[in-house]
Amino acid sequence: MFLDPDNSEGLPVSSAQPRPEAGQRVAEKVTALAEQLANAGPREIVETAVRAHAGRLAVVSSFGTESAVLLKYVADIDPSLPVLFLDTLWLFKETLAYRDALVKRLGLTDVRTVTPSPSALALRDPKHDLAFRDREACCSIHKVAPLAQEIAAFDAWMSGRKRYHGGERTQLPIVETDGPRIKFNPLARLSRPELNAVFAAAKLPRHPLESLGFTSVGCVPCTHKPAQGGSVRDGRWSGLGKTECGIHLGPLPSPVEP
Repeated sequence: MFLDPDNSEGLPVSSAQPRPEAGQRVAEKVTALAEQLANAGPREIVETAVRAHAGRLAVVSSFGTESAVLLKYVADIDPSLPVLFLDTLWLFKETLAYRDALVKRLGLTDVRTVTPSPSALALRDPKHDLAFRDREACCSIHKVAPLAQEIAAFDAWMSGRKRYHGGERTQLPIVETDGPRIKFNPLARLSRPELNAVFAAAKLPRHPLESLGFTSVGCVPCTHKPAQGGSVRDGRWSGLGKTECGIHLGPLPSPVEP
């Protein structure tokens, strides 16, 4: 590993660049999987991901208001699948309690809590106030960099994003490239009524903050109740011209070299 003095967000940096032929192979595999899963439902997508990347697949979950649905499919197919949970150190206590309740309810056996680098925090956020000064830098240090480090051990990962959320997610593919990895979005096509139907059928618990009017829950400083009639993610970074934390806005940074 080497340190880049201009890398103020504390992102992992690698001097090694992915080989062009490796990127081509990933792109070809994504194309084939996209064709195979063109009409597949969430369960089939998860099953295909597990078969195609046995031992090298992770799920990334926020344990937010809709997270239980993807985690239910995962638990039914392989409860030992690694689930990466980003604890930014800014989460609601209700989210942490919900994580524990869902893990117990679904029987997930490999939930890994990922936290920011202490050295990066000491350098860039020593007073724990970066969230109020620079939201992009805060997301980079607290979410993007830790996930990039943890995801390096895997060839593929799954997210719980859906097209109905709007914004950058409207054209969300079922499977896509994420640098040298493949990313699956098993719930991309589901509507909100369909998600609610899964909650009801499986008797899944709801996030505690939903009853207070929150429709999407992230970090405390960047989460608010949406306006009446607003979309599900209107309460995230409200009024800041920001709709994503960064982990889905492009390939995650290259893994750190040993």
